[in-house]
Amino acid sequence: MSNKTSSKKEPLFHIVKREGLPWHTATLVRLCSVIAALIVCAIVTMALTGENPIKVYATMIDGAFGTSRRVWNLLQSLAMLLCVSLAVTPAFKMRFWNIGAEGQVLIGGLATTACMILLGNRLPNGLLIVTMIAASIIAGAVWALIPAIFKATLNTNETLFTLMMNYVGIQLVAYFARVWENPKGSGSIGVINPNNQAGWLPVLCGQKYLLNILVVLALTVFMYIYLKYSKHGYEISVVGESQNTARYIGINVKKVIIRTMLLSGAVCGIAGLLLVGGTSHTITTDTAGGRGFTAIMVSWLAKFNPVVMILTAFLLAFLEAGAQQIATDFGLNKSFSDILTGIILFFIIGSEFFVNYEIKFNKSHKEVK
Repeated sequence: MSNKTSSKKEPLFHIVKREGLPWHTATLVRLCSVIAALIVCAIVTMALTGENPIKVYATMIDGAFGTSRRVWNLLQSLAMLLCVSLAVTPAFKMRFWNIGAEGQVLIGGLATTACMILLGNRLPNGLLIVTMIAASIIAGAVWALIPAIFKATLNTNETLFTLMMNYVGIQLVAYFARVWENPKGSGSIGVINPNNQAGWLPVLCGQKYLLNILVVLALTVFMYIYLKYSKHGYEISVVGESQNTARYIGINVKKVIIRTMLLSGAVCGIAGLLLVGGTSHTITTDTAGGRGFTAIMVSWLAKFNPVVMILTAFLLAFLEAGAQQIATDFGLNKSFSDILTGIILFFIIGSEFFVNYEIKFNKSHKEVK
């Protein structure tokens, strides 16, 4: 019987998950991705507009830091995005995909609005603000509790459930904008209590947004300690790793799901309070401003670390402020600035692949006879 020769080629390369990349190496990878993104953005800018990319980048920096007002606006945007990111983080760490932060923020803001309109002339301002805080926290928590109960008891799909809750929240805000419209026929609520400023959160040191920033800073410290050092944070981590393991060691998974989503919704409610009571003093369907979805990216890029989220939220807030300034100064379509932002984010997110995985090339193709 003759021997037949057969050959089997190995693939040119294969992808292997890294055991762990040193933090300085991971930082260098991310920094290189940002540099690469800026180079690509420069090429795209010259190709599409003919503008000097250096001037475009200088305009982005000016849009964020050019005046003290722009700096405070940047810090406000950073604080509000960070607040929503902190809200979704406990749920994400538990592997509960809370896509409903947008609606939870709106419901919290709607509760604040109701207090300002219905109780603005009936309660002392201090008591009114306390009522607003309680109402916004409860409203946001209840809005998050609904999908949590269904997930814990019936194992429903939390991604679709929380996403659909967003649309319900948006329509509720649209409905009450008609009920409380001012002036009549405008279809919008307008600035609430402009004369007596009832329910407006206090201005600290002459800066409108300082209170918002301090509140979010306190929430960041709280969330870091809660997730890293508390028993609840430990249970969240275990449930996120494996619900079966959690049950085996005696953790009540249903209780953890409900408790964590209550916290997530409550912090979203606080974000709604700060946006309505401390920022715009009104509410529209755009009050959340897409932060509920952007927060997903912030939380994920930071690996669910509240401290690192400050940096990722700052990056996105800076890009947004810079993009708006580009559109204004160069008379470009807003879509062009969004293109630049998208390219930068694409490279940053893509760099996480090289942080978590490595590509190994085979030295030779072996032939098996």
